[in-house]
Amino acid sequence: MLFVYRKLKVYKVKDLKENIEYPPLSVIVCARNEESNLRMYLSEILEQEYPLYEVIVVNDCSSDDSNWVLKEFKQRYKHLRTIDISENAHTRHGKKFAVTLGVKGASHEHLILTDADCYPQSDQWLKYMAQEFQGNIEIVLGYSPYTRMKGLLNKYIRYETFQTAINYLGYALKRNAYMGVGRNLAYTKKLFFKGRGFATHMHIPSGDDDLFVNQNATRTNVAICIHPDAMVWSNPKVTYQAYKQQKKRHFGAGNAYRNKHKLMLSIQAFGFIFFYFSAVLILILQPYFWPIVVIGYVIRLLLQMIIYIPLMKRLQVRELIMWLPIMEIFHFFYISYMGFMSLFRKNIHWK
Repeated sequence: MLFVYRKLKVYKVKDLKENIEYPPLSVIVCARNEESNLRMYLSEILEQEYPLYEVIVVNDCSSDDSNWVLKEFKQRYKHLRTIDISENAHTRHGKKFAVTLGVKGASHEHLILTDADCYPQSDQWLKYMAQEFQGNIEIVLGYSPYTRMKGLLNKYIRYETFQTAINYLGYALKRNAYMGVGRNLAYTKKLFFKGRGFATHMHIPSGDDDLFVNQNATRTNVAICIHPDAMVWSNPKVTYQAYKQQKKRHFGAGNAYRNKHKLMLSIQAFGFIFFYFSAVLILILQPYFWPIVVIGYVIRLLLQMIIYIPLMKRLQVRELIMWLPIMEIFHFFYISYMGFMSLFRKNIHWK
């Protein structure tokens, strides 16, 4: 909290610069059976206020009417291009194959990736992301919050997303970037091919975003973009089972991280679990030491409040501030459960 999250807390969000020459962009969207989402959100990507960009939708073996929806959009938007992938009865490919085709088909050097079920906060999204490509920067990590809905599950999903974001964004500011999220991510085409795309982890169903960043990030080639107008929103899962399947896919890539990042994240998770486990253990075995437990918990909670409150406001989850103690308990069980289940995980396919 003091050395990573505080770095993000004091980070100054950049406004749009004047008299800047924006690079041409290729926005890549992979879609499989996303007919309804394409109808709702694609126009917001196509109507960005940006000098020169194209949108490439990779229609990945869709069995719904996505193809007809895209044909309608192409009549209205000349900068929309599509790449169609046909189903192959002999092989099953994942999202990485679709992203690779999108990158190969891109006309421009600078790429921005998002998903079909996402929509940008404003028509300035591309400008904010693109202006970070300065100097040696080859990767730009954006932020993608989930929309607010009713229910405890929604609160926890948004809290866990916030927790993940302050972690990867904070470490990126510490020049130790280890992941990004594909709902709002940018990198150069040159970097993609220099690192051989997803070749080293194509066998892993997930990781088209976090493993790519983990493999290609250096101390000097990563920037972050968290301006409110640069955020990309998405609707969260509404059932526990759907959310569980989603997180299984996300966790599947962790074993392929660099060793230093696996150690870093393991120590972090262990410290979090050990804090609460030891507190409960002390209360059971030595109940007379309860004041020490309470003091330790209060100190940690106060430190969290000092660091988290400004970050929660900045990252669009301010109403969760009062839920922080409860969310922490849920997060303890979530981390413990997912860590245990990772020992028995099987491959999970993309849709």
